[in-house]
Amino acid sequence: MIILAGIDEAGLGPVLGPLVMCASVFEVPDELVDQPLWDTLAPAVARKAGRKSTALAIGDSKKLFNRKSPKALRHLERAVLASLAAYDQHPATLAELLTIITSDANARAAEYPWYRPQDVILPRVLSATDVSLSGNALAVAMRTAGVRMRGIRAECVFVGEFNRIIGATRNKSTAALGITFRLIQYLWSRLKSGLMHIHVDRQGGRMRYMSALERAFEGCGFKILREEPNCSAYEMFDANRTARITFSVGGEAAHMPIALASMAGKYLREVFMEMFNEFWSGHVDALVPTAGYYTDGRRFFGEIREAMARLGVDEDILYRCR
Repeated sequence: MIILAGIDEAGLGPVLGPLVMCASVFEVPDELVDQPLWDTLAPAVARKAGRKSTALAIGDSKKLFNRKSPKALRHLERAVLASLAAYDQHPATLAELLTIITSDANARAAEYPWYRPQDVILPRVLSATDVSLSGNALAVAMRTAGVRMRGIRAECVFVGEFNRIIGATRNKSTAALGITFRLIQYLWSRLKSGLMHIHVDRQGGRMRYMSALERAFEGCGFKILREEPNCSAYEMFDANRTARITFSVGGEAAHMPIALASMAGKYLREVFMEMFNEFWSGHVDALVPTAGYYTDGRRFFGEIREAMARLGVDEDILYRCR
C-alpha cells in the first residue's frame, strides 16, 4: 500500500478572511497509485456534479461552488463531510470538525470576536442523512477497491498570523510555500516506513523547489526527478521512508486528492466568512456581505471602519497587509 496525498489552498488572494491550506490523504494498493482515483472509485465519485447522478462530486472547487445559489455550499459540504464519514468521523459542529482536522485552530479562532466555531452547526445546507448516505457509498467503493481514507488535514491561517508571516517574508508566495511545507512535514512525520506520493497544486511561477525543500527538511536526502514549466517533482528520503513530491500546474484536474483538498479549504473558508459577515452585519446597518476579495473587500473594510473603532478592533487582525 502507498500513501497518496494532495495539497491545495483556498483564500490566498483575498484581503479579508483566512487562508486555508488543506491536505487529503488516501492509502491505495501499489498497482493503483498511478490510476486516477476518480476511475478507481467510480461510479461512487465523479469529477462533476450531475443533476440525475448520485455520485459524490469531487472536482474543481471553483466550478462546484456557486455563491449565488441558496445552497452554494452543498457540493463542498457533501464531499468534505462524506469523506470524513467514510472513515467514521461525524463532526456536528465546526469546532468538532476543526478538532478532527487541525491542531489548534479552535484556540486561535477564539482570538477573533467574529469566529465562534462551537456555535456553527454542521451540516450547514445538507441533511445528516444525505451526508451519511454519501459517506456510506464512498466507504463501500473504497473497500471494494482496496482504498482507505486516511484523513483530511488543514492549516487555518487567520489574518493576524498571515500579517505576521508576510511581515517576516515580504512575499506572499514564499509565505504560502512555508504553509505548504507545514502540511508536508505533518504527512512526512506520520510515514514511519514505505512510500508516499504528495501532489501539490502549484501557485505562481516558481519552478525550482530543491533549495527550499533542503532548508525545510534537514537531514533528508533529495533527488530532482523533473523541473519543467508545468511540473516540478522531487524525491525526499531517509533510511526508512521515501516521499515523491510533485508541484504541478492544474493539479486539481489531474489528481483527486488535490481536488478534495481544494474543496475542504474552500468549505472551511466559506464557513468562516459566513461568521465574519454575520458578525459585522450585526454592527453595521444594511451592510452587504463580502467574499473578501480585493475590490469588494476594500469596500467592506471602509464600511466597517467606524464600527471597528467603536469596538476597539485592531486593523492588523482584520485586514491583510498584502
